[in-house]
Amino acid sequence: MNGDRAVIVVTGLGGMGTAIARRLGSGATVVMADVNSTALHAVADELRTEGYDVVEHPTDVSDAAAITSLAAAADRLGRVTVVAHTAGLSPVQAPADAILRVDLLGTALMLDAFGNIIAPGGAGVFIASMAGTMAAQDPEFEQRLATTPTASLLDLPELKAITDPGAAYGISKRANQVRVRAASLVWGRRGARVNSISPGIISTPMGAAELEGSSGAMMRTMIERSATGRIGTPQDIAAAVEFLTSPQSSFITGIDLLVDGGVVAGMLNPPGSNPTE
Repeated sequence: MNGDRAVIVVTGLGGMGTAIARRLGSGATVVMADVNSTALHAVADELRTEGYDVVEHPTDVSDAAAITSLAAAADRLGRVTVVAHTAGLSPVQAPADAILRVDLLGTALMLDAFGNIIAPGGAGVFIASMAGTMAAQDPEFEQRLATTPTASLLDLPELKAITDPGAAYGISKRANQVRVRAASLVWGRRGARVNSISPGIISTPMGAAELEGSSGAMMRTMIERSATGRIGTPQDIAAAVEFLTSPQSSFITGIDLLVDGGVVAGMLNPPGSNPTE
């Protein structure tokens, strides 16, 4: 390990990851990981021209060996003080089995690997989704999603039955929320914290693809009915990550922060349902 050099690990470069690296990476070594080596190199070079110290690490987050390699590489560089896991697939990008591997298994693998090396005082933020908030499951099933050993996670019979990408996404993101909550106890033994963030509709390439997909009209209506009335930006998410990894949030761990501009509130309280209106 390279002394006391602070190391920040960011997975996924689809918009939020890059914004987080810019927001938090000054003065640290930023380890950036993505499955797309070409895109990874392009973003890393761009950040280097801006003065950041960037180490590239091509990584498939659904591959246990690749995650182990990523964690070991980061640990050799210094003290891993921040982990921001944004890598994921949306329903318009992949079939159900791929979403379960990347969005659900990938998060579990990252929680395990970095829970073993995160520095005391460090913090992790894992990106879930407002879809997970709206996809609450039976409490007994949620407990199994939270605590089933990672190697057996995709063997849960309820997951094997999923064929719809939207259902796979919602359950994966709900699993992210409850699995982070459970993992906070493990991270806490190292004096570290971990939380999840559930973004709403964010202006990223993934978000743009969803808006152009079959659910686009519904998503635009959701934005219109929200309290803020706008789409979110990667900077909105990066600001929330900055807070959750800072000393100002030292008493916050194991929670999910909904950063959706009020979309969920609008969905649960449609026009005419609020007696105070």
